[in-house]
Amino acid sequence: MLNLIYVFMIIFCYFIILFIIGQILNNNSIVDIFWGMGFVLTAWTTFALGSKGMIALLTTLLVTIWGVRLTYHIGKRNIGKPEDFRYVNFRKLWGKKFPRIKAFFHVYMLQMVFLLMISSGFMFINLNKMMDITTLSLVGLVVWFTGFLFETVGDHQLQSFKSNQNNKGKLLVTGLYRYTRHPNYFGESLMWWGIFIMALSFDYAWVTILSPITITLLVRFVSGVPMLEKHYKDRADYQDYARKTSIFFPWFPKK
Repeated sequence: MLNLIYVFMIIFCYFIILFIIGQILNNNSIVDIFWGMGFVLTAWTTFALGSKGMIALLTTLLVTIWGVRLTYHIGKRNIGKPEDFRYVNFRKLWGKKFPRIKAFFHVYMLQMVFLLMISSGFMFINLNKMMDITTLSLVGLVVWFTGFLFETVGDHQLQSFKSNQNNKGKLLVTGLYRYTRHPNYFGESLMWWGIFIMALSFDYAWVTILSPITITLLVRFVSGVPMLEKHYKDRADYQDYARKTSIFFPWFPKK
């Protein structure tokens, strides 16, 4: 229990720093850039406090690879740009009364809670007894890498498509986007299911199913897929694409 208190205090301070930076820059998008690094900090903190077994080291490295890549990808995309449209819309909803206090709780503290919930899988591994690699570890590793490929390849394909001026105003409907409208969000979800499977090597690890369920529900029904779908709802070409292509789970397009 004491270890969990240490972790909470460190992550709370981390989000306080992000909040201060966000208010100085008047841009709450900063929390998106450093979202991944919050997981990296949590992973290495729990690893340092725990038994440091082989599964713990492997899981911590996986979280680090994911978190650093995500931070680089979002930072490259967002640094120097205006505040993301989602946070602009939040400001409109909040009004002029106490916008910073509302941002503190509705953005930073809420994301801190989600981060800790999603981190429960690898926190359970890192803070549990020492254990070597198991069959479930390898299965979880395969699932994790599959999700990682969907996220990284999907992001790369979209970035390459947008960087080509000939594609301005067009939709990406090839590559992974031929099978799912949101391959990066699907990959994100799948990675955390992989870590959950790795955690099942330990007794009572089923309680950490909160982790993959939380991230899956978030990206599929709250902050990921729905916002992008709403953003494109008035485009006829996107609606035609949506009729043919799976929204989340990859599948062959309808004819």
